[in-house]
Amino acid sequence: MFYSLRSVLIVNKNLKERSELAVAIRKTVDCTVIEADTPQAALELIQEDEISVILTDLFPPDNGGLELLKKASQLNAQIVTIVGVPVEQRDLALEALKLGAFFCLNTPYNHEETIIATSRALQHHDLLTKGEIRGRKFRKSDGFHGIIGQSSSMRQLFSFIEKLASEGNSSVLVLGDSGTGKELVARAIHAHGPRSRKNFVPVNCAAIPEDLLESELFGYVKGAFTGANQAKMGRLQYADGGTLFLDEIGDMKASLQAKLLRVLQEKEFEPVGGVKPISVDVRVVAATHRDLDKAVAEGRFREDLYYRLNVIPLQIPPLRKRKDDIPLLIDRFVGIYNRQKKNPFKGFDSDALQALKQYAWPGNVRELENLVQRMSIFFAGQTASRDDLPEKYQSRDEALQTQEMAPDQEAALNLDEGGVDFNMLVNRFENQLILQALNLTGGNKREAAKLLNLKRTTLIEKLKRKNIHSGE
Repeated sequence: MFYSLRSVLIVNKNLKERSELAVAIRKTVDCTVIEADTPQAALELIQEDEISVILTDLFPPDNGGLELLKKASQLNAQIVTIVGVPVEQRDLALEALKLGAFFCLNTPYNHEETIIATSRALQHHDLLTKGEIRGRKFRKSDGFHGIIGQSSSMRQLFSFIEKLASEGNSSVLVLGDSGTGKELVARAIHAHGPRSRKNFVPVNCAAIPEDLLESELFGYVKGAFTGANQAKMGRLQYADGGTLFLDEIGDMKASLQAKLLRVLQEKEFEPVGGVKPISVDVRVVAATHRDLDKAVAEGRFREDLYYRLNVIPLQIPPLRKRKDDIPLLIDRFVGIYNRQKKNPFKGFDSDALQALKQYAWPGNVRELENLVQRMSIFFAGQTASRDDLPEKYQSRDEALQTQEMAPDQEAALNLDEGGVDFNMLVNRFENQLILQALNLTGGNKREAAKLLNLKRTTLIEKLKRKNIHSGE
């Protein structure tokens, strides 16, 4: 049996609890959910299929869940594990974290908390499978700890990371446009430094609702608020001895900025509803695409926190300033999205590569990866030309990259005495219309057919004849 690349294995002997968890995760998280009732059954599934995340109970009295964690890691180092621990067995939570668990959740499970943890674990797995960053040296083709680039600006960045990583304690502020790879840089700092054997804990301050971010960061004590039926350990405590990565810190509200400042100054914090301080030793790496100098001037960001975070500023160059790295990045992404494909995408021809180098890349590396993923679906088994690219990437005039072509704007066709290949031009135009319709509808053939004023069956026949894969 084969499961999707993003799969969650729930290991729980209680059928009702296991089924309810599976339903909750399936409704909210983009993944395949598999169930097992024992650690032994789970190990069989891991040996047969690619599992992304394991959510397992401890299985008292012999705590088979911890044994499953160890064996799963031996079978596949890229599996991310979440362990459910009864609140009264806190010592086992620490043992699980030492064995490499990504999260420890209190049982019985809170569905909202479990969904958040599962989503974060899948994001972590995605990074592991792309950069293969857990506990090994990287091949040259993998770049620097999963960061691809050989341009002079990237070599300078790698050198700077090596120098600041070795120190291990000073706060780092990673600056750069959206999509430049700030989290990868933070992970490289962690992996290259003395804290690499401890946890790297990411927190996206913009993605977590404000009313949940405080409890996510600092945890809470039992009875702290309505519904807090058990204590919860926060991300900050998970990161003890390791690295806490605060992405998009410019979006953090003022009250949390004050609590974070105390962590940086005093090395301690109080969980929500608690009165007893908890000591922690973490390195804080923060990142933002916002102008924090402006935010400080406008009173939206604490000046004292800004200087605490900005001990070592690290600027990531945007893709438009390192275009020589585009072919390397494309090769890497093509390799990623061709995994397990019977009909692999063959990449871009020289003219298409030239067009991609001329483009301004406002979405940076993330935009390039999305393009490669899309092209690998629509042009499986083919080499993409310039004319196969979405329209905004085709322009031969770099000045035109900052604006989209108008929908009714058409390229001029000149018929001279030499003539044209009529069938080729018509076929190419038809291909572009079909691809645009599929792009607009997210690959939905029925909706794409409506846009093209075609019957769905007619569109499907055209897709088969043209060997266009819609990804649906």
